[in-house]
Amino acid sequence: MAGEQGSRQVSTFCALCVARCGAKATITDGAFVALHPDPSHPTGQALCVKGKAGPELVNHPERLLHPLRRTQPKGAADPGWQRITWDEALDTVSARLLALAREHGPESVVFSNASPSTSAISDVVDWVTRLRRAFGSPNHCTYLELCAWGRMLAPMFTFGAAVPGEYLPDLEHAGCILFWGYNPSVARLTHATGTVAALARGARLVVVDPRRVGLAAKADHWLPVRPGTDAALALSLAHVMIERGWFDADFVRRWTNAPLLVRRDTGRLLRAHEVSPGGDPAHYVAWDEVAGEPAAYDPATSRHQVGEERLALAGERTIATQSGVVVCRPVFDLVVEECRRMTPAVAEKVTGVPAVEIERTARTLWEARPVAFYTWSGLEQHSGTTQIVRAIGQLYALTGSLDIRGGNVLFPSVPANRVDGPELLAPSQRARTVGLAKRPLGGARFEYVTGEDLFTAALDSDPYRVRGLVNFGANLVMAHGDSARGRDALAALDFFVHADMFLNPTAELADIVLPVASAFETEGLRIGFEISEAAQSLVQLRSPLVAPRGESRSDLQIIFALATRLGLAEHFWHGDVDAAWRHQLAPSGVTLEQLRAEPAGIRVPLSTRYRKYAEPDGDGPRGFRTPSRKVELYSEVLADHRYPPLPEFEEPPTSPRSRPGLARRYPLILTCAKSLRFCESQHRNVASLRRAALDQQIELHPDTALARGIAAGDWVRIDTPHGSVRARARLNGGLDPGVVCGQHGWWQACAELGLPGYPPYGPGSANLNLVLRQGPSDPVGGNSPLRSSVCEVAPLPLDEPTPA
Repeated sequence: MAGEQGSRQVSTFCALCVARCGAKATITDGAFVALHPDPSHPTGQALCVKGKAGPELVNHPERLLHPLRRTQPKGAADPGWQRITWDEALDTVSARLLALAREHGPESVVFSNASPSTSAISDVVDWVTRLRRAFGSPNHCTYLELCAWGRMLAPMFTFGAAVPGEYLPDLEHAGCILFWGYNPSVARLTHATGTVAALARGARLVVVDPRRVGLAAKADHWLPVRPGTDAALALSLAHVMIERGWFDADFVRRWTNAPLLVRRDTGRLLRAHEVSPGGDPAHYVAWDEVAGEPAAYDPATSRHQVGEERLALAGERTIATQSGVVVCRPVFDLVVEECRRMTPAVAEKVTGVPAVEIERTARTLWEARPVAFYTWSGLEQHSGTTQIVRAIGQLYALTGSLDIRGGNVLFPSVPANRVDGPELLAPSQRARTVGLAKRPLGGARFEYVTGEDLFTAALDSDPYRVRGLVNFGANLVMAHGDSARGRDALAALDFFVHADMFLNPTAELADIVLPVASAFETEGLRIGFEISEAAQSLVQLRSPLVAPRGESRSDLQIIFALATRLGLAEHFWHGDVDAAWRHQLAPSGVTLEQLRAEPAGIRVPLSTRYRKYAEPDGDGPRGFRTPSRKVELYSEVLADHRYPPLPEFEEPPTSPRSRPGLARRYPLILTCAKSLRFCESQHRNVASLRRAALDQQIELHPDTALARGIAAGDWVRIDTPHGSVRARARLNGGLDPGVVCGQHGWWQACAELGLPGYPPYGPGSANLNLVLRQGPSDPVGGNSPLRSSVCEVAPLPLDEPTPA
């Protein structure tokens, strides 16, 4: 802190993304001057360039240092920011929010935050949720459909749990690692270093990615799938494994709903009361091959009437029911039929992955088990994300690797009290979540609102008008497709308060802006670091490395102060953050005082148990948290809402195959990828990060560029059906010639390097999301097709000026 002399090292962790890499900070004469990896920390084997740029971020001259109030109307070229005091800011915010709640209901206010996976908001996302619920709003916009649905919620239709979001890859013991739409080298360095170590001991690696980047160069199998066709590839791999007998038949028979019978006439699972007058309507039915008759299955006990080894997985059965004779087939028979449609030869034409490579990869997935897999936003941003995730979940179930050593494991966690406050929101309010009527199985049933639904509610009053927004760090107009519509939606709000470290295109639309201190200037409590048992055992309170600049405050301080102003102090320990943390820590046995005395953290002994689904629970095994308590290859929940109950492939609705007329003008498939150097749309104003990425880029295959008269480094125009933006051409021989890859989030200038910024809207923009749409979105999860669209790329016309 100020006044200190000499140099010292402080144990900490970088909070800028989900990796939360363990680190050592160098403090010299009271100044934060460097951040380095800390190999003694379970996530500290490496540190990316973003973390190393921490001192620049803290000391950046463009930091917000004081609360600001807009003095000019929305839409004015200059918001006319006026510096105000914290008291003025908090009083204004609380008064406006309370007025909206009183006049229009608390649901008229949406709470939002940046993605916890790609920002430091992971420190406080549960506290944002608590504030929202205490206020009475069911509406939380947190990029779920861009960065979490595929890992966290869509897998629940198959496993009843977040696989791989919570059942994490046990890289240390894996025989085969499968990364699908995920490049840990730019997203989670702990997975990258763990994979390199696994390969060194002989593990196999499969990477599914349109681009040959990162660890794909080390992969035994790199499958360059056409963006948006991942479900076809997963079904084809499953087909090969089933046809060759390369699947865990015991796991499939005992722990999935593969033996349950499906009625041909209704497409529903057969129930026991339909077969026998005394049958239980809650019981399902399988076919006992030994006795040649139906056999009931009780999901309450996870037990079949007969031994699972007697149950049929194939064959058509004619069964007499109370209402007549019906024809039924086991779920697995239907799975086999659906997968058979996607032979490797067919899949090659659809996905671009060679049939021979599909065959080889299927063999590896079987012979190199156990399989540990992970996926991320490469699968989130498609119109068919839910079916893609379902198909990959089915494929993973065939390997039998769930919750076994070396597979995907639900590691234990240090006990702690929940602080997100589910009890604070009444069910009647939860039922008012925006988007729930449109997508009842989507994120809205967990109180999450998509960007598409937020913009629609603000502009079209559907299902009602959203009038207020409390936003912690989310750059909504740059993160979502339809950027101009996002701008219009935020401008239409009655009141908008934005908390952040820097002004950005979203903040420019706010009424009040609050200055946020960086994670390096504030305390942050982390109970467990995922990744492994050792990482989960660590509890760490991150110490402030330096004092917050100006009048900036931590997100947590802002939340607690705002809660007090809103009359919610009783739910926030009367504004005492330490008291709240003590409550959170109480079950762990670790005290706040111990953590402050041990900046490197305290380890709580944990022990991992495997195959927890097989552990006794009442009259039977625990099973899974699905309606059948089995892994559900066939989802009756989806069927009830008229969605496909089995994983299937549907061509992306905007592609050269589905829109051949459109393809004549826009023949290239446009996808996008995360940059290693930036936290999504943030930090392009940091010189050390921008120096190696001067401009927005679009990657093209050299043949694609040559055919269009484009050379490496040329300024080009990316044309989509919705407009044009600019970028520099980068040649990549690892891309399919029909695919190009851009980056979202370009708007900031970098004054230190004399590099320009770009307008977020209109001529001269480099904002890729300006020319991408939020729809057609995934019918279940609402995912936007930002990674599977169409475009053309051409040299920038000579009469169109390029940035200096």
